[in-house]
Amino acid sequence: MNIKAVTTGLSLLLLLACPAGQAEEIGSVNTTFKVLGANDKIVIEAFDDPDFDGSTCYLSRAKRGGISGSLGLATDTSDASLACRQTGKIVLPEDVLSGRRDGEQVFRKSTSILFKKLQVVRFYDPKRHVLVYLTYSDKLVDGSPKNAISCVPIRNEQWK
Repeated sequence: MNIKAVTTGLSLLLLLACPAGQAEEIGSVNTTFKVLGANDKIVIEAFDDPDFDGSTCYLSRAKRGGISGSLGLATDTSDASLACRQTGKIVLPEDVLSGRRDGEQVFRKSTSILFKKLQVVRFYDPKRHVLVYLTYSDKLVDGSPKNAISCVPIRNEQWK
């Protein structure tokens, strides 16, 4: 059996098994000119917390261009920034209030053809009544210490 065929089949299976990030692209800026293929850029995306209406996160991330980037074969860097805001009333269920859902993944985007992904996970700080979002990049074997954090203080009195 051809090792390249096995690797390609495995990567396609992993991409299908991993849910795609449900983000809306807000805009982008070019950072590096490429003669062939798309330019390297920084993409700004917005996504709503899938469990809580009223919490929206804005994520900026690096996206490689060139021929390999245009074909979806490039590995994006682990650089990302995150800003989350309350955009409506947020109702927290009991399992969140108790901390049983801390570290729950709310967003994931594949950033390479094999094994690397950018994630956003959520925590709840009960003392301050705040949702805390953390973005980081990981790979099957080796992740990156680059990360960003954003907090959403829950203020429902303005959303009555």
